[in-house]
Amino acid sequence: MSWISEKAHSELQRVRDAQSKQIYPYFRPFESGGLHTTIAGKPIVNFSSNDYLGLTNHPKVKEAAKAAVDQFSCGLSSSRVQATATSHVELEERLAKWYGFDKSLIFTTGYQAMVGTIMSLADKDTTVVLDNLSHACILDGTFLAAGTPMRAPEVRFFNHNSAKALDRVLRKRDRKNALVLIEGIYSLDGDEANIQEFLEVCARHEDVAIVCDDAHGTGTLGKGGRGIIEKYGLEGQIPVVISTFSKTFGGIGGILLGDSDVVDFIKHTARSFLFSASLPVPIVAAASAILDMLETDGEAMVQELHEKSAYMRKGLVDIGFDLGDSNTHIMPIMVRDETKAMFTHVALLENGVLMVPIMYPAVKEGHERLRLNVTRGHSYEDIDQALDLLKKFAHSFSLVA
Repeated sequence: MSWISEKAHSELQRVRDAQSKQIYPYFRPFESGGLHTTIAGKPIVNFSSNDYLGLTNHPKVKEAAKAAVDQFSCGLSSSRVQATATSHVELEERLAKWYGFDKSLIFTTGYQAMVGTIMSLADKDTTVVLDNLSHACILDGTFLAAGTPMRAPEVRFFNHNSAKALDRVLRKRDRKNALVLIEGIYSLDGDEANIQEFLEVCARHEDVAIVCDDAHGTGTLGKGGRGIIEKYGLEGQIPVVISTFSKTFGGIGGILLGDSDVVDFIKHTARSFLFSASLPVPIVAAASAILDMLETDGEAMVQELHEKSAYMRKGLVDIGFDLGDSNTHIMPIMVRDETKAMFTHVALLENGVLMVPIMYPAVKEGHERLRLNVTRGHSYEDIDQALDLLKKFAHSFSLVA
């Protein structure tokens, strides 16, 4: 046995323990897609999905993807440098217009969009400043940039969502330029960025630019679902925004938004863009079909999501659950105990409801929670089913005080 196998065996002990107790909660295979699926032949309502407007399985989306398969099959067999379809360009132009930016660029994943953007913009003259609860794509992009010979930026963290801490870091930075990385909504805690306060802080310092990952704000924030910038009327104040197709847009892929020169610069320098295969055209077609619906009915769909979120939030609060700092449709049920989180997940799943537990190292020990995302695609009957079960288990598993 090589040291690689020995290392893997040792590190997997925690996983094997959970599997032996039949409470291992991850990689359960779905037998159909969507918010209403089946696992091992059993109907399941999925409350851990990011399909926030419930459009992934819309008939128009499926038809658009099927037509694209007939024209392009499932891939273009190369990177965008030599495998760009007219569909890519058309959707990029539409996205830029819809979001209110000069230009956009489609990456194969949202993860790659963030990693590539950071690595393109951050250099030896830059201090990268990031929230200490940043998503893995922000962390990895930062660490890759920091490890690049001759270009390595300075890296500084600030306390989660704290404008005061951000100000302190910007005052003490060692490099001329600062790249501040934030998220519109933090996906594990469900809280919005204090973006207006951050802008005020950044305005007090020279040579500071903000990059906002608004993956969870697209389709959920702002009157028309354009995200946190639309919600707070911040058009023109955030130079770069990253979003994704893997939530509201029902597929996979990354979106870069910015002015023309910035987008073109990243387009020609981001290794995660230049050396990755093109996003398959059927996914582009599906996203285009969803954009059609957002352009015509976005306001009504976002309003319905908010109404259902408010209904679920009231039910959870009435039971007595701790939702942490959440103020959005993402409502973590703070269990704060790994064993309780896993057993509650199993009990819910046995009764037809999926809420995946989030545990260390994804969150700090003592911050274990169930992932609960409300979507427009959930019915009120779905929500009531989940609330009834949660009320039952809240007492039997001692989840509330």
